[in-house]
Amino acid sequence: MQKVLIITYYWPPAGGPGVQRWLKFVKYLPDFGITPVLYIPENPNYPIVDESFVNEVPKGITIYKHPVREPYGLARMFSGKKAKRISSGIIQTENQSLIEKVMLWIRGNFFIPDARKNWVKPSVKFISGILENQNIDTIITTGPPHSVHLIGYHLKQQTGIQWIADFRDPWTSIGYHTKLKLTIKSQQKHKRLEHLVLNTADKIVVTSKTTKKEFQGITDKSISVITNGYDSNHKGSVSLDSKFTISHIGSLLSGRNPENLWKVLAELILENEQFARNFKLQLAGVVSDDVLHSIYASGLKDNMELIGYVSHKEALKIQQESQVLLLVEINSKETTGILPGKLYEYMAARRPILAVGPSDWDANAIIAETKSGAFFDYFSETHLKNVILEWFDDFQNNSLNTDSTGLEKYSRRELTGELSKLL
Repeated sequence: MQKVLIITYYWPPAGGPGVQRWLKFVKYLPDFGITPVLYIPENPNYPIVDESFVNEVPKGITIYKHPVREPYGLARMFSGKKAKRISSGIIQTENQSLIEKVMLWIRGNFFIPDARKNWVKPSVKFISGILENQNIDTIITTGPPHSVHLIGYHLKQQTGIQWIADFRDPWTSIGYHTKLKLTIKSQQKHKRLEHLVLNTADKIVVTSKTTKKEFQGITDKSISVITNGYDSNHKGSVSLDSKFTISHIGSLLSGRNPENLWKVLAELILENEQFARNFKLQLAGVVSDDVLHSIYASGLKDNMELIGYVSHKEALKIQQESQVLLLVEINSKETTGILPGKLYEYMAARRPILAVGPSDWDANAIIAETKSGAFFDYFSETHLKNVILEWFDDFQNNSLNTDSTGLEKYSRRELTGELSKLL
């Protein structure tokens, strides 16, 4: 069987969407005649932990580990809460303290491309022995953190081995990049490293058509779109909520704040007694202070349930129980190619998706193609209100469902088949 070495920072017990993509690829690669071998950090600083993922790691898989030095331990000596928030990707846009501004400036300008940069050099040395001992045919790096791609770059330079660079998110165009207080010199260094990786890797994998188009302006290398997907393993009967729940599962970071939606929901509560009695906004995951402030200011606090982080197994159950599933992305040009992993699990749950994002968001096309819900930009109001009322009427008549179609190609096994063709 062909052997591939997968180099990733996120691996169980890490929680969140970043770990799931390659956990599922590793699960199905043997079905296509490919043996995966893993290289991961020995002592990572995972901002979110989900022990349930440990049980999904295939038995008998070979996993190599090597220590990583990260700055977050030092940062916690100054401000533990803020350090964890930044490492989780939550960057407040308002009311930043002086220490938070300083930490962001240091993170952006001293740790390029990211805070795991010190893992690159020792990893290259360590992996060189693995390649020979394990007879590895291909290495795959997956980022973010994009410093992982620099491991692939150096190994390619040293050995000439086939290298596939997988981008779960873009590099320099990702939304939070502008919040890192980068100097011009730092911005240029990010661009150089991005160009270096994109033009040295043998093949590039991205998760959206927009990211592919962006990268095609930087490199002539082969670029394949392999999206994230679903692999629902929930077992047991699930009953729909008795309330008209609109649920968001996952992080609502600063900027993912659809104020028009909060306004419309508040109006419906005031105008419709039945809606006020039955509506519940359910948020499972980390929610930034900015977003919470907007929700409270709209008058939705009494109709909101803040659950906090839940395991992936529990997240799947909530998705299947909810009446409507909320999908939100930051309203900016940089986020049009961001396709959250939960989109595909939402589709698999077969509950109506209420999506709010930039007007040319790639998710819009997928939701329309699969007939999985409705999309609105950040300025929608009247149509948004009408659709929610229509769904609420269906809820009252016990007929709120979706007629989704064509979901099979987004299953994790089908997507792994596409990956195997590249190998």
